[in-house]
Amino acid sequence: MKKLFLFLLIPLVMPAFAQKWAKDYDFVDNPNNGLSMVKKDGKYGFVDLTGKVVIPLEYDEAIAFSEGYAPLRKGGLWQFADSTGKMVMPLSYLDALCFHEGLAAVATKDGWGYINPSGQFEIKPQFDAARGFREGLAAVSNKKGQWGYIDKKANLVIAYQYTMAENFENGVARVMKGDKIMNINRENKVQAD
Repeated sequence: MKKLFLFLLIPLVMPAFAQKWAKDYDFVDNPNNGLSMVKKDGKYGFVDLTGKVVIPLEYDEAIAFSEGYAPLRKGGLWQFADSTGKMVMPLSYLDALCFHEGLAAVATKDGWGYINPSGQFEIKPQFDAARGFREGLAAVSNKKGQWGYIDKKANLVIAYQYTMAENFENGVARVMKGDKIMNINRENKVQAD
């Protein structure tokens, strides 16, 4: 009976420890990859589940971990850290999104492109805007502000034609053409809501 009581008590005690260190911050995100994004006095960093700082609170913006990496902004440039706190790519990107399906969309002076976890461009910067890959496709826009979809070899598989395009989920993506919002499938056929 004692063991059962202790087992039932552990979930009640554990949050109390988390709350103790969490009160030291203005914002604490849910843990991801064993780390929680925290914010204090306008600066972001990451702490482990015990509250120990793993990535110092010296960043102006941060995005939660995805596929083992987190984008961090200091000043006007972005870089990526791994879950050990090591900076795996230098401060060099004008903007950055999370890794999805092994690639992260990043912006340089030449536009948006996609890097692998080694920081090498798999798809060279060339787009006016970009979203992350989902289900093998990513929404990208051209200089005219039209959105289409590319595959991981940068082939345009759905032509530039939309004024807005979201990620695919369960084979469907929400797009806007003119003032009409609709769902399309991977063959660019309109789907019922």
